[in-house]
Amino acid sequence: MDLFSSVVFIVVGALSGAGLSYRFLTLRERRRLDAVEERERRADRLLNAAREKGEALARENEVLLKSERLGIEEELQKKYAARQEELEELKRRIDKKEEQFDRKLEHMEQREREQDRRRSQLDRDLKDLETNREVHRQAMESIQARLEEVARLSAEEAKALVMAGIEEEARHASARLLKELEEETRGTAEKKAREVICSAIQRFAGEYVAEHTVSVVALPTDEMKGRIIGREGRNIRALEAATGCDLIIDDTPEAVVISGFDPVRRQVAKRTLEELVGDGRIHPSRIEGVVRKAEKEIANEIREAGERAVFDLGLSGVHPEIVKLLGALKFRTSYTQNVLAHSLEVAYFAGIMAEELGLDGRLARRCGLLHDIGKAVDHEGQGSHAVLGGQLAKKYKEHPLVTNAVWSHHFDIEPVSVYGPLTNAADALSAARPGARRENVQTYIKRLEDLERIAGDFKGVQKAYAVQAGRELRVMVAYDRVNDEGSMLLAREIADRVSEELTFPGQIKVTVIREMRTTEIAQ
Repeated sequence: MDLFSSVVFIVVGALSGAGLSYRFLTLRERRRLDAVEERERRADRLLNAAREKGEALARENEVLLKSERLGIEEELQKKYAARQEELEELKRRIDKKEEQFDRKLEHMEQREREQDRRRSQLDRDLKDLETNREVHRQAMESIQARLEEVARLSAEEAKALVMAGIEEEARHASARLLKELEEETRGTAEKKAREVICSAIQRFAGEYVAEHTVSVVALPTDEMKGRIIGREGRNIRALEAATGCDLIIDDTPEAVVISGFDPVRRQVAKRTLEELVGDGRIHPSRIEGVVRKAEKEIANEIREAGERAVFDLGLSGVHPEIVKLLGALKFRTSYTQNVLAHSLEVAYFAGIMAEELGLDGRLARRCGLLHDIGKAVDHEGQGSHAVLGGQLAKKYKEHPLVTNAVWSHHFDIEPVSVYGPLTNAADALSAARPGARRENVQTYIKRLEDLERIAGDFKGVQKAYAVQAGRELRVMVAYDRVNDEGSMLLAREIADRVSEELTFPGQIKVTVIREMRTTEIAQ
């Protein structure tokens, strides 16, 4: 701004202040004055807007503060309520614990009172027992003196007469037992002869063993029989040639019978026919492929079964061919008993008995597992399964004791160690246990009940148990009613009555148990 303009501005201001009229100003001066006034009004508007914005921000901040305060108060209320619930729960748990503690304390006090009462009663009973024992002793002395006076024999002389009578009775009992053993031996020989005949029949054709030489395959419809036979019988001929088994297609609805003496081949034929029937495509070229596939599956199944048996018994170093033969026993049965399951059971029995006798349990289990290995090849060689099994064990370098035990477990040769008779005993135990072979369950249960009933009829007997599949009768007698000599006579009397009233195979061992148990509680 130049000097003139400044002077004019000052003059105008002065004139304005002096109340001079606005009209005396020049146009330029008026414009400048209007600009100044506009700036002042704009400044006022900005100040007012800033003031309003500040007031709005202040109100907004106040709202935010109130909202945050309310949120904090609500959160504190929730925390307070949660803490209050925790305290209430803790208080309830403490009250419950105190209640349980009070009950336990009351129960312990009650038990202590009961123990004090029993201790007092026991002391009184002991005193009464001592008194009764003294009275009994005096009475026995009086009776003995009276008996000596009447019989004119001393106690030693009377005891000698009783012992002589018992010795004579024992001699007669021994003679009777010897006669019974001879009769049982004859019966066992006849039974063995029947078993040999049955085994021979089982290895060859026979109608009464049909359930052991045939398998049945179910068909979805009877129309499938025609597809199995094929045009001019080519399918059935191909099946029989590939599997080595005979297929019997008769009037039986929706079923085909597979006949064959080799159980492994019969299983291959069954699995082959099931797959062909399920797939529906039956022709000679496919039959050969399915048979090969089934043979591989059965071979793997045989190997896995043998390995599982060896693993379950904890054995090692078994030849792979022996393992295969063991697996093949899975498909063999003997008197309806699965041979592999029977071999495992014999192995367990032999191992348990060997360990009880202080022998090598693992060697005994090996003998038991391999004792029927000859049954896997008895249709391929000559001789009994024990002889074939011994030859196989020797061929595959088994331990000499194992070879002899397998060879001699039916006494085809003389055993050279205790493992042969031990294997034979385990074999008989597995075959004779209830449920192992076909047996009338009602007859078996009735025999056990009769044994326990006969023992319970005698005086002084508290409990009687028939154990060991009815081959042993254990009798519990009252200590104060039967003495040691009386228990010996009781065992003989029970054995005589069992022999008179019951019919049973083999022998029944009668064991009388008499014991006194004294119990005291240490506080």
